[in-house]
Amino acid sequence: MPSEGRSSTQAPAASRLQEAWLRRGLLACLLRPLSLLYAALFAVRGWLYRLGWLRSERVPVPVIVVGNVIAGGAGKTPVVMAVVRHLRARGIQVGVVSRGYGRRTDDCREATADSDPRDVGDEPALIHHATKAPVFVARRRIEAALALLERHPGTQVIVSDDGLQHLALGRDIEICVFDDRGIGNGWRLPAGPLREAWPRRCDLVLHSGEHPAFAGGYTATRRLADYALTSEGQRVPLSTLAGKPVTALAAIARPEAFFAMLRGRGLTLAETIALPDHYDFDAWQHPAGAGGPLVCTEKDAIKLWQKAPDALAVPLLFAPAPEFFTALDAKLSSLDGYQAA
Repeated sequence: MPSEGRSSTQAPAASRLQEAWLRRGLLACLLRPLSLLYAALFAVRGWLYRLGWLRSERVPVPVIVVGNVIAGGAGKTPVVMAVVRHLRARGIQVGVVSRGYGRRTDDCREATADSDPRDVGDEPALIHHATKAPVFVARRRIEAALALLERHPGTQVIVSDDGLQHLALGRDIEICVFDDRGIGNGWRLPAGPLREAWPRRCDLVLHSGEHPAFAGGYTATRRLADYALTSEGQRVPLSTLAGKPVTALAAIARPEAFFAMLRGRGLTLAETIALPDHYDFDAWQHPAGAGGPLVCTEKDAIKLWQKAPDALAVPLLFAPAPEFFTALDAKLSSLDGYQAA
C-alpha cells in the first residue's frame, strides 16, 4: 500500500510558474520585459475595437460574461453554473456559450448528454450535465451564441463561460471572478497572472475563495458535498470513506486546493495525482498499487469515467452570497428591452 501522503504530478512547470506569480521574485523579474510587450499588444487590440477596425457583434438577448483577469483558474465555472441555476429558478430560459478550451474539435456544436467531453470541452460538458441548460461551443463565441438562439429560439439570456477578453461578443453584464490569490504580484502575463490590468471596469466582482485577497465585491461559500457520485449517478456518503486510504486525482488549475478540501472532510489521501488542467486522459492509466478508491472532481469525472468507471466524483457546492444575486437581478432588469419571465 502506498505510504500516507504519496503524491505524483505531471504539471511541475505550471506549478512553479503559478508560485512565481505570487511575488515579484527573480523569475517574475526576468519575465517582466515580455509582460510589457504583452500589455502593449493587448492595448493595441483594445484600440482597434474602440476605433471600429475590429468589430464587436451583439445578439438580440442580454449576454452575461463570467470570466477572470487572472490566469490559472479562479473558479469561474462554478459561478457560471450558479448563475444559470439562479436564472432558471426565476423561470428565465438561459443558454451558455463557451470556446470549449482543450477540445479536439474546431467547429461550432452543441454539448449534449451524449457528447464526448473531448469534443466539446470538459467544462461545457460539466455545465450541461449539472444544469441541463443548452450549451454551445465555438472558437468565436458569437457563432456559438447565434447557433444557440437558432436551435433554442426561446432563450432569454445567454451566459458566456469565460470571455472577458473575447471582445468580439458584445455583452451587457460582466462578472469578474477572483480566488484567494487576488491579483497575485500585480504584473501582466507572463511575469504575473494578470491577463489585463486591474482595476478594470466590470459590473460585478465575486470572490470565489474563502479568504478574499482584497476588499470590494461579493463573497461566496464553497465546500465539498458530503457525498461522492458514481458513474451511474448514485451517491456514496463520504463518511463511508473516512479513515480509509483513498487515491485523489485532480486535473484542474489548482489541484492542491481539491486535495486540501478532501482532507478537510476527513479523508485519508494515500496518494495524490495532480495532472495538467483540461487533461484528456487518453494516455492515462490507473497507477498500479494505488491506495483505495479513486476520488476526483466532477470536472475530471466527465472524462475519467470513460477510463475508470469506478472512480468517485465529489461535487463542489458553490453558493454566492444572496446579495450577489440581488445585484445581478437588478442589473438584468435595468437593461433596455429586457423582460423577465
